[in-house]
Amino acid sequence: MSAKVLLLSVHPVHAEKLLNGTKRVELRRIKPNINAGDIVVLYFSSPVQEIRGTLKVEKVIGKRLTSLWSNVRNDAGISKREFDDYYSGTDRGYGIYLNSPRHIRKPISLSELRTKWARFHPPQSYRYLSAAELNMVKAVGRNL
Repeated sequence: MSAKVLLLSVHPVHAEKLLNGTKRVELRRIKPNINAGDIVVLYFSSPVQEIRGTLKVEKVIGKRLTSLWSNVRNDAGISKREFDDYYSGTDRGYGIYLNSPRHIRKPISLSELRTKWARFHPPQSYRYLSAAELNMVKAVGRNL
């Protein structure tokens, strides 16, 4: 079984922390269908609007918020207040543990993605990439 590939939109502040290793868990309100060993292509959302790297999924956890916070507080790269604000209105959340961060040599801008990939729109949160889409991203990224 081959690895799934997830194109994940992340705010630039948090995306940079993921790539430099100071943040190891990406928090989500909705659980993507991914497992250990799957690949995450990291899209830096506005104002940066570029693909800048990849990571591997170590594990995904889903828990009630009090338990989730106690599990992720040292690796999420955010404060308890930010955590509470993000999860306001829900009682369950998900943490995607990521490892093996890899910067690409030449980031892929939104305009370049749209030139090479007809009708490309960055995902609001995430989307799965087909093999053909991943190959296109690899070709544009040259070392993805």
